[in-house]
Amino acid sequence: MVNPVPPTLADLRRDIDRIDEAMHRLLMERGDIIDTLIATKKTAESGSAFRPAREADMMRRLVERHHGILPLDTAEGIWRVIIATFTYVQAPFSVHADLSAGEPAMRDSARFHFGFTVPFMTHMGPAGVLAAVANSRGDLGLVPAAVAKDAWWTALEGPDAPKIIARLPFVERADHPAGLPVFAIARPHPDALVTDVETWSIRVAGWGPAAAQALAPLADAVAVADRGFDAAALLASVPHGALGAVEAALVEAGASVRSKALVGSHARRYTVTANGAVSSP
Repeated sequence: MVNPVPPTLADLRRDIDRIDEAMHRLLMERGDIIDTLIATKKTAESGSAFRPAREADMMRRLVERHHGILPLDTAEGIWRVIIATFTYVQAPFSVHADLSAGEPAMRDSARFHFGFTVPFMTHMGPAGVLAAVANSRGDLGLVPAAVAKDAWWTALEGPDAPKIIARLPFVERADHPAGLPVFAIARPHPDALVTDVETWSIRVAGWGPAAAQALAPLADAVAVADRGFDAAALLASVPHGALGAVEAALVEAGASVRSKALVGSHARRYTVTANGAVSSP
């Protein structure tokens, strides 16, 4: 039996050049399809190109099929730039980011998820972000999801106000290069939303350690002091349809719900562990 002749360096480089050319041609073909999509939808000037449900699904499928020596960070970053850039081509928009929790982490998140083609506008605080999004035709806002100095989310309560449409990153892992948890805020398109998790603005009286402990296993929540000695304003991320259980737990812990308003929704958190296992809480 004759051993096969191993490929030469020149052979391997020709294969790489062939693959690079094929990828470029496929990107241009994708552009042609997007161009046709714009003509079909006749919407090249609004934020209707945002599809957080589709984007979350695309990123999950990317993780599930990924293997080999190419780092997942690189594959995810490439796809994020492709998705964001073609979204921008369909419906030009700017990203407005709150830098009050630290500029480097927020800038990394914005650039990782939206690339360098999409204009990046900075603000010191959520209020500026929300005002810019509310006054735009289709811009996107980024606000830190895990901390808050004030109840900025109450500005999303009105029926015509922007809403939380996504929680980034779509794929979470301990060493993510853009791992700052952020909420993406925009004027949502009705057929583009994902409602795995609902985000509620909740005002409670009787807030304290017992209420916080009762809420912890049921929802991801940010709490800030509200009007009144023991009052708090909460931004609670609650599994779809589970608000009743959250209210019951608060009441059982001695708190009372003074008001509640739905201020958005997003995909469930999708986590990749260090050994590559995937979980979806």
